[in-house]
Amino acid sequence: MTIRVVIADDHRVVRDGLCYLLGQEPDVEVVGEAGDGKRTVDVVAATRPDVLLLDLYMPEGDGHAVLEALRAVPHRPAVVVLTSATADEHLSRAVQAGATAYLLKTAPAEDVIAAVRDAAAGTASLSSELLTRLTRALRRPPPLDPLAPLSPRERDVLRLIARGHSNRQIARELAIGEQTVKTHVKGILAKLGLQDRVQAAIFALRHQAGQSAGEVPGEPTGRSG
Repeated sequence: MTIRVVIADDHRVVRDGLCYLLGQEPDVEVVGEAGDGKRTVDVVAATRPDVLLLDLYMPEGDGHAVLEALRAVPHRPAVVVLTSATADEHLSRAVQAGATAYLLKTAPAEDVIAAVRDAAAGTASLSSELLTRLTRALRRPPPLDPLAPLSPRERDVLRLIARGHSNRQIARELAIGEQTVKTHVKGILAKLGLQDRVQAAIFALRHQAGQSAGEVPGEPTGRSG
């Protein structure tokens, strides 16, 4: 039996590499590719693959959005997440949404091929390290405060993002380096599972992170950039 695979990753070179890798296997056929979340769902619906190799960081709907959208696909494939997202939150969220396997992009080629075959056979697979991390993440009580994962400084940065400040403006207001601001922004996106600054601003406004103590809620100022 031939295993039909769709590859979803926003980097062309990654898709080409995976196509070449899987094309060497006599029992695997790549039947489609996609570079963003929306296209992934469309390609899966059109090709009805056995396995979807899915990156989490993509435009037009990230991998988590794809996993959610696949709930409505009549012939849902087994999903092997292949990503650079290392946070426990991404791992637990993906597995709870139905991912069969979760691999980091540093995984050996043979592990990727084995995960595809296991997924097609209906067998879930996680490395012992990821299984330990998943168990730890699932046992951890969910934070009551949606901003709990953030440090005080990251909250300050998020508040200013919500006001439409650029990295340069944030650096000036907080008296820190612009590169430090970039590091904080990257940490905020990773910890909250967000894709970009726009999502961060929306998240902040929804949870009133754009306010300082004693502020009255009002219209956000400026534009996100």
